[in-house]
Amino acid sequence: MDFLRPASWEEALAAKAEHPTAVPIAGGTDVMVEINFDHRRPEYLLDLNRIELLSEWEVGEENVRLGASVPYTRIMENLRAELPGLALASHTVASPQIRNRGGVGGNLGTASPAGDAHPALLAAGAEVEVESVRGSRFIPIDAFYTGVKRNALESDELIKTVHIKKADGPQQYSKVGTRNAMVIAVCAFGLALHPETRTVRTGIGSAAPTPIRAKEAEAFLNAALEEGGFWDNGKIIPPSVAKQFADLCSGAANPIDDVRGTAKYRRHAVGIMARRQLGWTWEQYRGTGRTLEGAA
Repeated sequence: MDFLRPASWEEALAAKAEHPTAVPIAGGTDVMVEINFDHRRPEYLLDLNRIELLSEWEVGEENVRLGASVPYTRIMENLRAELPGLALASHTVASPQIRNRGGVGGNLGTASPAGDAHPALLAAGAEVEVESVRGSRFIPIDAFYTGVKRNALESDELIKTVHIKKADGPQQYSKVGTRNAMVIAVCAFGLALHPETRTVRTGIGSAAPTPIRAKEAEAFLNAALEEGGFWDNGKIIPPSVAKQFADLCSGAANPIDDVRGTAKYRRHAVGIMARRQLGWTWEQYRGTGRTLEGAA
């Protein structure tokens, strides 16, 4: 196994172009586990730790530009207001040591359905900026996951930045595990209210071959909120609407039975998390998140 250690982003892109099978490593929290258990033996490792721009973030007027290697700890400490869903997800990642090393780019590169960041990124509607010596492009998060541990990257591309719209409404995230820390998710769920567009987005993790959204549930809830004038009147969402939303989220899951949990349990847990998060986010919206026009 050869170890490539570029000193700049340009050198990293050139190395990836020359060695398309090279596996990028930054935090190493996924790659090293696979190597240590001999599940993977790449010909080349591409060390990105010297690339400073990957560890930088910038808060703009509307969006956050998050470098692929920004550690989860930094997201928790510095971006809680702008990216509340992702900050909550970051809290659930493994241990403090791993949160100090791992970043969103690693989750995206591995593309495991159990990756903790995925539901929050789906709910927020993120875009992934990738680059090669041929140029750069933006991949919507909905199009990024292409199969079990597969993503939309070309063989010569590297993940550079994740662009995420600053939260304009409440966001939530929950994860079910077999213990409270250092655990792979049995299932996870993320929810984001977007009052500016009067829409709701979801994200489901570890309950399908890829991270997914519950699109039918979103369409139902969007229509129910609009028809009932809830965005303006701020009334409590009826239990029947919340239940139907939860049932549709549960139905969107396509899980398997494995050592962490059964498919039946995962579907049930997704529905419970969806109903609870809808209650939490809507109460927050009614209390502090409504626009002046909506509160009038």
